Amino acid sequence: MARFAQLLASAAALVAGASAIGDESILINEIGRLNNQSLLWGPYKPNLYFGVRPRLPQGLWTGLMWGRAEGYTDIQQLFRYTCEQGQDIHGYGWDEFDARTGGVQTIHDEGNGLDVTISFIKVPGGSHGGSWGARIKATVRDDAPPDSNYLVHYYVAQEELGDLIVQGDDNGGLGFEGDVTFKGSSHSLGDYNVVITKGTGNHPTSDHEISATRRGDTTVVRSVSLAANDVWQAKPAVFQFMQDTIKDMQQDYDEENFPPPWQIYRIKSQAGGGNAHVVQKVFEGGFEFDIIFSSASAGKEMTSKDITREIKVASESFGERFSSVFDLKAPYTAEKYQKFGKSMFSNLIGGIGYFHGHQLIDRSYADEYEEENEGFWEDTAEARARKAQQLEGPYELFTSVPSRPFFPRGFFWDEGFHLIPIADWDIDLTLEIVKSWYNTMDSDGWIPREQILGPEARSKVPPEFQVQYPHYANPPTLFLIIEDFMERLRSANGSAPAEKEKLSQGHTLYSAHLDNLELGGDFLQKIYPLLRRQYDWFRKTQRGQIKAYDRESFSSKEAYRWRGRTETHCLTSGLDDYPRPQPPHPGELHVDLMSWVGFMTKSLISIADALNLADEIEELKKNLFAIERNLDDLHWSEKEGCYCDASIDEFEEHALVCHKGYISLFPFLVGLMQPDDAKLGKILDLVGDEDHLFSPHGLRSLSKQDALYGTEENYWRSPVWMPINYMALTQLYKIGTQEGPFQRQARGLYNKLRTNLVDTVYKSWEETGFAWEQYNPETGAGQRTQHFTGWTSLVVKIMAMEPLDEAVHIRDEL
Repeated sequence: MARFAQLLASAAALVAGASAIGDESILINEIGRLNNQSLLWGPYKPNLYFGVRPRLPQGLWTGLMWGRAEGYTDIQQLFRYTCEQGQDIHGYGWDEFDARTGGVQTIHDEGNGLDVTISFIKVPGGSHGGSWGARIKATVRDDAPPDSNYLVHYYVAQEELGDLIVQGDDNGGLGFEGDVTFKGSSHSLGDYNVVITKGTGNHPTSDHEISATRRGDTTVVRSVSLAANDVWQAKPAVFQFMQDTIKDMQQDYDEENFPPPWQIYRIKSQAGGGNAHVVQKVFEGGFEFDIIFSSASAGKEMTSKDITREIKVASESFGERFSSVFDLKAPYTAEKYQKFGKSMFSNLIGGIGYFHGHQLIDRSYADEYEEENEGFWEDTAEARARKAQQLEGPYELFTSVPSRPFFPRGFFWDEGFHLIPIADWDIDLTLEIVKSWYNTMDSDGWIPREQILGPEARSKVPPEFQVQYPHYANPPTLFLIIEDFMERLRSANGSAPAEKEKLSQGHTLYSAHLDNLELGGDFLQKIYPLLRRQYDWFRKTQRGQIKAYDRESFSSKEAYRWRGRTETHCLTSGLDDYPRPQPPHPGELHVDLMSWVGFMTKSLISIADALNLADEIEELKKNLFAIERNLDDLHWSEKEGCYCDASIDEFEEHALVCHKGYISLFPFLVGLMQPDDAKLGKILDLVGDEDHLFSPHGLRSLSKQDALYGTEENYWRSPVWMPINYMALTQLYKIGTQEGPFQRQARGLYNKLRTNLVDTVYKSWEETGFAWEQYNPETGAGQRTQHFTGWTSLVVKIMAMEPLDEAVHIRDEL
């Protein structure tokens, strides 16, 4: 421990010293450059089935659209662009994906009768992030007519000032007979080309007289200049262009002489300059074509042959790396689980997005966070009705998303769980995301719990959920990632320093912050003050009342209450409709929030210890001791054998309000209970009780015996949720692998729970093609939001956890 702190201090001193003389660390600069280069481009518009953009506030972005054109209403009903639920799609997403190299996505579009495979690859190089390519391949499904007609659109838009011009002649408005090439330039991207190849596939023909000007074998391009705030609205732009052609048809032809649908919807080719371009192709049956972006600074332009080669290389690399990073353990070693695991993880990391823009924040009552008056939730509603929110920013955020169709934006407490598997795969990418989140923190230490940046993101959110309030907290799960990184850095101890030539080839970029003590120490030195500021903000704004109600406890300070409660919900806790004391009261105390603050304290102690911050450690240890004592004094119910929320009864006295479920487990879930604590035995009894929480499909969110089980919205009132189950599983593993009176009990629960969780998620995925937001505790069926490949992807980590041998206890007892 001391040696590590000394090494880390020495590394930090070297960085500081180098900066002091104006010569920053060459290693830090080089890794930073390589990181930016290999992560610049990606499918960072996860709200789209396929949308590529750079990790820049303004740049070039593209999006794919398609739909069948057999009937005149098909294009409205079967048009694919933004990810949506219930579109007759039996599963979609990344089968393989690495944020640094690319991957393969498959979309099983039953409604359109197509299986669409999208291969995306990146080739870093030059000074502008390198080049990338995408291959779009669609095959007609066995249950669909082989000669159906399809309209395919590719949208190309540049938000930044600069040039984006179509090269060549569009054959007098008839369209391009070969490839379509765009020449572009901007400050952030330099000079570049975008080529959309002619591709392969049959094209429809028609004997209608309009065929002389509306051919099926050409690629048409409509170029336009849109207002900056409208560039993101690709689908309305395409529909407007098609509407223009329909009006012309209606003037020239009556219903008896109407052209076939695919010709009706052929847009006029008007290729030239502009900030937005719609490229339209039409095919009969299956098709294939490439999109190739070549940066001039990378040197040689990419070709379709390069894409073919790089797809193969990326796929082989991903398969080998997945097996190494996620070494799946029995009974989940069969090929079907490998495929399942690759899909779950790839959709998680392939769901990373880059967002930029303003967000709505209401600071009108930021100083009123105490919510002191009874009936405070009604006052809050009235305050909201004043609509004092203002657009602030712009902000930028690099983050994974919970669900591409339903939640394509940043969620603070989700993100910590998202990054748990990603950190195993690519710690450097993980730390980029962590830094991005902390860059959105204000001077007080507040981070908005939802990041809804820009009009495109807001278009997916009901107005009542768009506004963020600076006294609303959310579980600080990013501490999970930072503390784990610190422990991994301590274990690595700088034992594998990266060689510069290896770095230039990207071989060690995934783990450079672990391989280089200088780099890892620099990150911890810079992030610690931000963590401490956030911690202090939590303790100030979310503090609960002890003295005001004459409560008896070890500490008169350590008690906490989520702000932003309503009568039915506590959205800030992340557990939404989980039962809380009724009616809401300013004297409430929430055991899960106290546990999170205790967890933050414990994490800060570990990080401060690594940084050799003696004064910080002494203060934090006092806080942690007080929190642990107060958890027992204020929240433990000996009668119920679990932890409970607290409120004030009709006699103005402290009263526990016990709804057995996830809330009851929180001190255990965040690791604040000792392995020999008698209370731990009662918590494990509750965990394993099938009449309360344990089910064949995971731990229920609320006890079956609770009067509110399965009632009202039933969001967190019975279903099985992966993040809480994962937390329980990791704690059971820790208890099961160390000496203590409950070791054997923990091992048995761990093995059963692990099996139940994996089997449930896998079975539902196999049946439906999707991961789900939550799972039914009685049937195991996936529920609520489909394609929820955020924290449900923790199942990959669970499959890689080893089963525990219970027989060891028999030997121990003998």
